Amino acid sequence: MYMTHCVNYTYSFLMNKALSVFLGLTLTSATYAQTQAESKSLTKLKTEIEALKNDADLAHASWGICVMKAKTGEIIAEHNNNLSLTPASTQKIVTTGAGLGMLGADYTYQTTLEYDGSFDSITGIIKGNLYIKGSGDPTLGSEYFKDKNDTTPIAKKWAAALKAKGVKMIEGDVIADASVFDDEMVPSNWIWGDMGNYYGAGASGLSYMDNMYKLYFRSGKTGDSTHITKITPDVPGLKITNYVKAGGSDDNAYIYGAPYNDNRYITGTIPANKIDFDVKGSLPDPPLLLAHDLTQALSGNGIKVTGTSTSIRQLKLLNHYTEKPRKKIHAHTSPPLSKIVYITNLISNNLFAEHILKTIAFQKRRSGTESAGIDEVIKFWSTKGVDTKGLNLYDGCGLARANTITPKQLAQLFHVMVFDNTYTSFYNSLPVAGKTGTMSGLCRGSCAENNLRAKSGSINKVRSFAGYVNNKNGEQLCFSVIANNFDCSSGEMRRKLERLMVLIAELD
Repeated sequence: MYMTHCVNYTYSFLMNKALSVFLGLTLTSATYAQTQAESKSLTKLKTEIEALKNDADLAHASWGICVMKAKTGEIIAEHNNNLSLTPASTQKIVTTGAGLGMLGADYTYQTTLEYDGSFDSITGIIKGNLYIKGSGDPTLGSEYFKDKNDTTPIAKKWAAALKAKGVKMIEGDVIADASVFDDEMVPSNWIWGDMGNYYGAGASGLSYMDNMYKLYFRSGKTGDSTHITKITPDVPGLKITNYVKAGGSDDNAYIYGAPYNDNRYITGTIPANKIDFDVKGSLPDPPLLLAHDLTQALSGNGIKVTGTSTSIRQLKLLNHYTEKPRKKIHAHTSPPLSKIVYITNLISNNLFAEHILKTIAFQKRRSGTESAGIDEVIKFWSTKGVDTKGLNLYDGCGLARANTITPKQLAQLFHVMVFDNTYTSFYNSLPVAGKTGTMSGLCRGSCAENNLRAKSGSINKVRSFAGYVNNKNGEQLCFSVIANNFDCSSGEMRRKLERLMVLIAELD
């Protein structure tokens, strides 16, 4: 069955095209002799690479590929492997691999509830403020880490924990402390059209509910205006101006707005005749929403709060913040980093990648900034023997178009990780061709299905893949292929790169 899949897929994708290209190539005697010496499967791969060099869809494109042996780093096929290209989300490999390597697969975040002033255990009164001290945990209230049998929100769990400790009143404010990271949630190279949408949510030292809210729409016939029926979660102060029309067959609505700004407007189209069609946006101020929700949960649990919900950022803007000694009263521990990396790579989660980058910065420099994280990541790969010239990073997830990496560098990262003690966690986080995550719809019925593991990447006019695959002899290979500024559709470019990945899997 394994061999039949390989033959059938190769025939359907390659026979007509590959044979015609191969017969039409003019080879020098030296090249011909080299081709005779190499395996037929490698010749097929190189023939397809040659065909793509002459593909009209790539006439104005920049693209490259690098295939190497995972254990030795020996390159067995390449084109433009030292060309700096925009990687899109394959860049998450740069961040998650470095995160595992520097922090360890078992690294966890700890979010603490703390108070200043005093706590009288007899009266149950905290004479002071209650703080939610963030550690950069991206999983607080995350839908990706919910237990289906546990529907209690995290704010209510914390309120119950405080009640169990005898707290009956807080004579002060509930204050969100996200100072472990800087306040610049969104990297400076992200574009205006991204940052208001869920995939443009930036990393906060106290992120909450994936830093995301959902707008639910009711739409009528094509061309009509739409109506927002509800917003979840309830975000105090959020103002939405809706310009969305009914039309099309997919979600083509875009939300515009900046961090810490409650004003949002949304344009574009959603399908006609829908009742509860949801569009996801990025929360303006996640720490403030968490402080609000905890205050509400405390009240619901019979714990009176005499003050208000706020954040250290807001208090500093008003010159009302004074640093005071605190005592810890409750702690919440995150899942291990290996599980966070798994979600990051499986579904290509931008928010989690940005958190990992800033966590590296804080742990290495005690400064949770994008720039410090980038410096540490580049330094990590350089010390592992990767030539980082041409590697230019402007975020952790690949959303910034200014990011560049070479196909060789990207393949080398996979080669390096084979020898890291976190390799198993890294390898298991990669989507499986034809089976899971962003690779679930690719390479089905081929040798690559359930064999090749890769991180994909896609933004406007960028398509990329990078990962591992075992060839027919069971030898592990690592590869990367990146295409920028192609003239065909993104779907057609994906199919061209898919053919390359299948041919890599067919090598012997």
